[in-house]
Amino acid sequence: MSFDIKWYSKALANLMGGESAGESFAIDYLSDTIKIALLDNGHSPALDTHELFSDVEGDEISGTGYTAGGATLGTKTLTVTPADSWGDAWAVATAYAVGDVIRPSSGNGHLYKCIVAGTSDASTEPTWPTVSGQVVTDNDITWAEVGRAITQLDAADPAWSSSTITAQYCVGYKSTGTSSTSPLLFLGDFGADKSSENGPFQITLDALGLLVAFVSP
Repeated sequence: MSFDIKWYSKALANLMGGESAGESFAIDYLSDTIKIALLDNGHSPALDTHELFSDVEGDEISGTGYTAGGATLGTKTLTVTPADSWGDAWAVATAYAVGDVIRPSSGNGHLYKCIVAGTSDASTEPTWPTVSGQVVTDNDITWAEVGRAITQLDAADPAWSSSTITAQYCVGYKSTGTSSTSPLLFLGDFGADKSSENGPFQITLDALGLLVAFVSP
């Protein structure tokens, strides 16, 4: 299943080493153990105040095939791609969805994000702006300039291969082995209860990754 990800307010600070030098909540995404745990529909998200797994573990699910604390994320990657090396170039008469990111067919050192969905012009590429946040119309699409490079955190799609469980939320966190010292990263909302019955409970991460950040002009 796919889902929307929202990051906890303090997660980005912790990814950068914490709010003070040597802080114990600092996260090294590639070398630390990052887990994803499932929460029930009684959970009340608090992105601005929750910081540790101990803040949410009371709502963690239980069930056949699920181990307390969740599953470890595998194949973690952190990549930084300059705009002109980004794989998806603008194309004529192509349907784009909100959130799609492209570069001009002839790279200009900038990336553009679709903020109004539609189909690109059948013949003429727009004149791309190079000012941060500036928008341009492309047939019925609106593109916004978002930066000179894209940074992505990603991982393999987690799954509980043989399980009987029900969950509405998931949380990603750095596992220290102690919930009160394990900082949260992100919250995923499935929108409603999702269940497995003697089968796989599969989570599909966004195609762009768990976190996408742009280097602005």
